[in-house]
Amino acid sequence: MEERRSARVGTVSGLALLAGGTAVAAVAGGAHSVFSTVLLGLLACGMGHALLTEIQRQARRRGPGGWAAQDTINTALLACWTVGALSMTLLAVAPIMVRAVGALLTLGYALSCTYFVLERRRTITSPAPEAAAAPTDQ
Repeated sequence: MEERRSARVGTVSGLALLAGGTAVAAVAGGAHSVFSTVLLGLLACGMGHALLTEIQRQARRRGPGGWAAQDTINTALLACWTVGALSMTLLAVAPIMVRAVGALLTLGYALSCTYFVLERRRTITSPAPEAAAAPTDQ
């Protein structure tokens, strides 16, 4: 099904920050119970899935133009979150579990950014479904 919503800035970035913040909260801090750690980890996984779904919606939308300013902003924000997670990973003062989550977030944000760009480019260059389904007169 084709996405009819317009381009948005903020939903991809917001979900990325919520997923990352929840993942860090699961391993950082004081005395967490096992239950709270597992629950926060599952919540982070759910938000990661929501992020992937929103990336797909934003990348697969059709519009009158091609690559829009919102696409550039979403790509730049995902790249910024990648750099931020990498810097958290490289900080020697952070606990080892936070650094491990930072490494996973760096990989996840980088893959999300790459996936968004590739999927958006594929959508822009592919013919519209109406044009592909139109019969040709011979």
